[in-house]
Amino acid sequence: MSPPRTPAVGPRLLLATFVAAIFLSAALLFAVQPMFTKMVLPQLGGAAAVWSVAMVFFQTTLLAGYAYAHALTRFAPPRVAVGIHLAMTAAACLTLPLHIATGWGRAPASGETFWLLGLFAVSIGVPFFALAANGPLIQAWFVRTEHPDARDPYFLYAASNVGSFLALIAYPLAIEPFVSLGGQTRGWTIGFYALILLLAACGWLMLRSQAPDAREPAAAVEAPAPDARDAARWTALAAIPSGLLIAVTAHISTDVAAVPLLWVMPLALYLLTFVIAFQRRPLIPHRFAVALQPFVVLVFFVGYLMLPTTETISLIALHLLVLFVCALLCHGELARRRPAPRHLTAFYLWISAGGMIGGIATGLIAPHVFDWVAEYPLLIVLALLCRPGLAWPRRGEGELALIASLVTALVLAYVVKNYDTGFDFRLYIMLTGVVLGLTVKFWRAPLPFAAIFAFLLFSTWYFNDTQSVYRVRNFFGVLSVVDTTDGKFRVLWHGTTAQGTQQVRDDDGNPVGGRPEMIAEFFEGAGISQVFNAMHARAGRPIDFAVIGLGTGALACQVRPGDTLTYYEIDPDVVRIATDPELFRYFSACAPQTRIVLGDARQYIADAPDGSYDLIFVDAFIGAAIPVHLLTREALELYFKKLKPHGIVAMHISNLNLELASVAAGVAQANGAIARIYDGGDVEVNPALHHWVPRVAAIARRDEDFGALAQSTFWPVRERDPNQRVWSDDYSNIAGAVLRKLRERPSPNG
Repeated sequence: MSPPRTPAVGPRLLLATFVAAIFLSAALLFAVQPMFTKMVLPQLGGAAAVWSVAMVFFQTTLLAGYAYAHALTRFAPPRVAVGIHLAMTAAACLTLPLHIATGWGRAPASGETFWLLGLFAVSIGVPFFALAANGPLIQAWFVRTEHPDARDPYFLYAASNVGSFLALIAYPLAIEPFVSLGGQTRGWTIGFYALILLLAACGWLMLRSQAPDAREPAAAVEAPAPDARDAARWTALAAIPSGLLIAVTAHISTDVAAVPLLWVMPLALYLLTFVIAFQRRPLIPHRFAVALQPFVVLVFFVGYLMLPTTETISLIALHLLVLFVCALLCHGELARRRPAPRHLTAFYLWISAGGMIGGIATGLIAPHVFDWVAEYPLLIVLALLCRPGLAWPRRGEGELALIASLVTALVLAYVVKNYDTGFDFRLYIMLTGVVLGLTVKFWRAPLPFAAIFAFLLFSTWYFNDTQSVYRVRNFFGVLSVVDTTDGKFRVLWHGTTAQGTQQVRDDDGNPVGGRPEMIAEFFEGAGISQVFNAMHARAGRPIDFAVIGLGTGALACQVRPGDTLTYYEIDPDVVRIATDPELFRYFSACAPQTRIVLGDARQYIADAPDGSYDLIFVDAFIGAAIPVHLLTREALELYFKKLKPHGIVAMHISNLNLELASVAAGVAQANGAIARIYDGGDVEVNPALHHWVPRVAAIARRDEDFGALAQSTFWPVRERDPNQRVWSDDYSNIAGAVLRKLRERPSPNG
């Protein structure tokens, strides 16, 4: 009998090195996601879908990294595996510092998704792939050591997710507000070099501390290999929360802003559920998540039904809560079903495959299959089916009759919606109450409860969609043309945000013809119309003006004889809607010969000759979000180049969630210009015509360029806040804009 072997390395040093390596790798892996996506965002007009597509790339590359780690662990001897991985990671340094690859300038007019995937692949594909492999690989190396904890290495998975979680939280709160993109990429590069040293140390420690005759991991135990059923369960349990993550993020980003702050909150919570689920003693026991999920889902449904869209913070909290609880349940089931350590890399491979499938289904396939965001409620229903105890009902339990009744009711709702049979709102409320009451009996039964919730969600959508005239979904979101219940007005909606309104019938129900009346935020006398009136009066001649953002084409009715107008619009479906006289008549009735330039305005307005316009009006919204790259110091500098000597740049900066007046003042002063802000107070609104007073910023080189606006007490000069950093292409602070908005006193405009 040979004497016991003395470990070559102390267990504390070994453990500390492996934890540091997996922590730093995870932090770099997840810090690069919002950082590089923010860098790419202006290429596609600041659309929320940029992050959804980016997540598909990240999840796909993560799967490739996990597959590489699995193959390396299974087929390569340890010494060779260490050498291969260090060489591959070192090769990734050739692509640093992070930057958008040359040759990827303007996005195409169609096929944005695949163009974006290609841009990510050639720009950061290699370093991201190297980082993606580290999680399972470092754990597999640790399993081969003689450390006492090597028998159950899954705690390292929790450590990895802690690194990811902290990096994500730090990015919008401690990095983005204080460090420019250039500084971020330099810091990230230094971290990547440090990681290579830690990886080399892990490889060396693994080779020094493994038993001389070790052919299998030290913690290997005899256990049957996972079968196809195990793999399918792991994949499904990973796919559902992954898809839900993308659906929730896209929803809240469209309603507020496509910015890292709103990307990382859902992703951080998603990772936190991994941390909790894979702890040896979970902070939130799995049984608690199982019991809590039905209650949270019902709260989500009732809150989403009753809260107005202006309650942004409350609605975001609801979305994040349902994501957290559903993901915690699914990941708790994953942790409960995890295999023995010898099958660790295969387990992670299937989890990653599920993440990719969920991402592709939600981010790429669903927008082409559904013309509304049907995947969101569908994923919640699937998450309910992940609860333990799922089984097909037996005869006599009443569950089969319940499910059959709900399916029949959904079919009837479909008939009602599509064949104009009418639907009584009181009957709908009564039916909803009855179905909600059934949850008391079927609270603990996964299949009937999921059926109840599916009925509630889809019947609600059927009822709310009865007034829809036209709907289309594309890369930039869901566009709906909806008539009001009285049939008098037609509204263009992007997601849950109105983008323009037109009166289509009078009080007697007759079609309204002729030149459309300017209503909603464009009504005569309010800030937007005052800008055009002042510009025409000061010029004393026809003017040339550009509008960034088409909407319903309402500003075409500001064209006067001799004027020329150029629209810049990134969404081709918005162009189709605005120019179709059967939907909206502003464009066709007021300026049918107007030129429309399709593409991101920052890129295409640069092609206009310098000194082209008397007025540039920025009225671009994607949902409720204003693309940040249209509000920066460099953007205003570009606009001024395209203005005539006494021109004005005006910006529609109304926003429920962001305070942007101080941003406009900052970029104005940075360009040596003056900003005046309009907040209303000088006009009366007519609710019957959907009037509301917009917040508008007017920016000019000299005060005399403002014309009549300079004489109005309702257009005060706004000085730059010296404590607020100027927004640029390299820096923006959405968190600060949100906080300033929360501190604002409620105004008559909301």
